[in-house]
Amino acid sequence: MKALIDGFLKFQNEAFPQRSELFKHLATTQQPGTLFITCSDSRVVPELLTQQEPGELFVIRNAGNIVPSYSPHPGGVSATVEYAVAVLGVSDIVICGHSDCGAMTAIAQCKCMDHLPAVSGWLQHAESAKVMNEARVHGSDAAKLSSMVRENVIAQLANIQTHPSVRLAQEQGRLNLHGWVYDIETGSIDALASDRRTFVPLVEQPTTCAISARTSNAA
Repeated sequence: MKALIDGFLKFQNEAFPQRSELFKHLATTQQPGTLFITCSDSRVVPELLTQQEPGELFVIRNAGNIVPSYSPHPGGVSATVEYAVAVLGVSDIVICGHSDCGAMTAIAQCKCMDHLPAVSGWLQHAESAKVMNEARVHGSDAAKLSSMVRENVIAQLANIQTHPSVRLAQEQGRLNLHGWVYDIETGSIDALASDRRTFVPLVEQPTTCAISARTSNAA
């Protein structure tokens, strides 16, 4: 706790004064342009890797960057997605997986999780990604995990499109969907291309979009 408190004191004494006008503006309003959905992993820091200021990202974090399909009994993720799209009017949604993901490792290696019933139940929302990944031949455990992380991003993009607020925004041509995979060691990001199967380096193709507003509207 001492490290956290020392960090807060540094924020209050140094960082906050430098952004006092920004925080004054944010005290009564927020207009984030992007809903960023990623893993709870402590090594993944959305604002750091995208270099965004407070108020610019609306963030959902959970084990495995999962978005359950919409159901008659929506939970916290569904409610947050709905608020971001229908109320805040975000124009982009990023679902970001990452290297060395513990959740995806458990699935890829078929680890027994009888002692973690809540985790096991939660990861059922990645079942379609698991099925796709198991149908392929992988050269190594590392390759299998890398593929699982990517398949999960694809699966969660499919899941989020079952949400009414997302579908409406897509039909109205005002919402882009992006699938990213962040590599912790290199700091690089691979982005899902418009074919929805291929990941390309974001640094080489910065305009890459998995499902653009124009494409989804035309569909």
